[in-house]
Amino acid sequence: FLHCSKKFCWLMVLCVFLQGMAFSLEERLQLGIHGLLPPCFINQDVQLLRVLKNYDMKRDDLDRYVFLMGLQDRNEKLFYRVLLSDVERFMPIIYTPTVGLACQQYGLIFRKPRGLFITIHDRGHIASVLQNWPEKDIRAVCVTDGERILGLGDLGCYGMGIPVGKLALYTACGGMPPQQCLPVMLDVGTDNETLLKDPLYIGLRHKRVRGQAYDDLLDEFMKAVSDRYGMDCLIQFEDFANVNAFRLLTKYRNQYCTFNDDIQGTAAVAVAGLLAALRITKSKMCDHTIVFQGAGEAAMGIAELITMAMEKEGLAKDECLKKIWMVDSKGLIVKGRDHLTHEKERFAHDHPHMKKLEDVIQELKPTAIIGVAAVAGAFSEQIIRDMASFNERPIIFALSNPTSKAECTAEQCYTLTEGRGIFASGSPFDPVTLPDGRMFYPGQGNNAYIFPGVGLGITACAIQHVTEEIFLTAAEALAHLVTEKDLAEGRLYPPLSSIRDVSLKLAVKIMEYAYEHNLATLRPEPSDKQAHIHSLCYSTDYDEFVVDSYRWPEDSVSATDVQCHHKM
Repeated sequence: FLHCSKKFCWLMVLCVFLQGMAFSLEERLQLGIHGLLPPCFINQDVQLLRVLKNYDMKRDDLDRYVFLMGLQDRNEKLFYRVLLSDVERFMPIIYTPTVGLACQQYGLIFRKPRGLFITIHDRGHIASVLQNWPEKDIRAVCVTDGERILGLGDLGCYGMGIPVGKLALYTACGGMPPQQCLPVMLDVGTDNETLLKDPLYIGLRHKRVRGQAYDDLLDEFMKAVSDRYGMDCLIQFEDFANVNAFRLLTKYRNQYCTFNDDIQGTAAVAVAGLLAALRITKSKMCDHTIVFQGAGEAAMGIAELITMAMEKEGLAKDECLKKIWMVDSKGLIVKGRDHLTHEKERFAHDHPHMKKLEDVIQELKPTAIIGVAAVAGAFSEQIIRDMASFNERPIIFALSNPTSKAECTAEQCYTLTEGRGIFASGSPFDPVTLPDGRMFYPGQGNNAYIFPGVGLGITACAIQHVTEEIFLTAAEALAHLVTEKDLAEGRLYPPLSSIRDVSLKLAVKIMEYAYEHNLATLRPEPSDKQAHIHSLCYSTDYDEFVVDSYRWPEDSVSATDVQCHHKM
């Protein structure tokens, strides 16, 4: 009975998880599943239609998220076919802003674990835990410790929704096969008292472990991943708190193939938006004075990449730094202010201290303001009107996620500047129509324009150390893909519908840069890099199954009994 049960369970898994009713009659007969499915044969196009009809019946975005994640568990190829059918429609559900709400409700919507959960209590045994992951050819790992999820704070183990969502975009937007991607949660506890008291919480129920024990866990994790999957396995850090993000990036960037998306990915997409904006203002980067609302990971990453872009234009580094100002929770960052971190000191200038952002804007008269502090409404009506008063084309980037944390809305920017504002946001906003009939399509400075293409380019040529120049290369390539038509419509980025093509072009540019600067370790160098990139990309087409033997093994069908051949 047990033997029969195992065989039947395996068959049902095969029916549901691989193709469902898309199996042909020949496949059903050969696999021994004839009769276990309804007699109709439904191809992937019709399956897509069924998914879309079910999707439209969901009540809200959280329900839609749960529905799509369930589809990912049941039928991975169909899941990605759905995403690619309308990336602009589905990205806000599986990524920002809905993924933030999903993380907050993760214990309630939890159905099936995805990814690997490694805890502080696994120290000394992380290599063994990695052995439990069934895939051996992992090219990209996305890891978080859940301490700073978007603008929502410490969500502990609930933060697993972020690596899962990020790697889904690696596949949907960048074409990286999902079996080569591994989401990881490093659970060291949480300081969120609400979660610690929540009976539905799925993580460790104690305060965050910090200090040497935390560092030892990270050291062991980085070594274990590189030992198992190779030194060219990309490790993407996601949503670590400021106190750890900068130092871990500094510590590991020259030892492993790693980058921090909150620092470097956000920087690249923001700089790409600025470079596109320069085509509207007919100016150079070094002509601008930029004020940041926020001085955390995102602000520092963007500021560093801006200085690199200014230096490339010929401006001395010291002069570049003078053009960048930052405002944190205590006000304007100036020299002599107490308790400045090393990162903040680089952007501290000789100037009287000012507490209010409104006063800073009136005093400095910047050409661009960038919000990355997750302070909703920080760009007040007064600030936007002031920006419009001393700039013909004021640059206003409200980059905080999720939408509820945006510094201003697209409508506020365009209305208060009478359509002269150059706007970008971190989360999507609907098109805005002004009273005079002009319509603007807000540019979403979405990291998904960067990290899938960067990840694909890095892994495609086996780069082992990720330099800042790679992100400037990506930013320049992305800005170059913005058309004059896009700019006229208010877009600073290509339409999200083209993001797969955008990612492939970024990957090619990164490969070219890597070989030119001796960063690539893949040999021989591919003569046709575009063809090489395309050859690595994931297809959503179903595989063809051929059974070599009708004899069932004692427990279930073994891997040697079934061969998969891609359907052309």
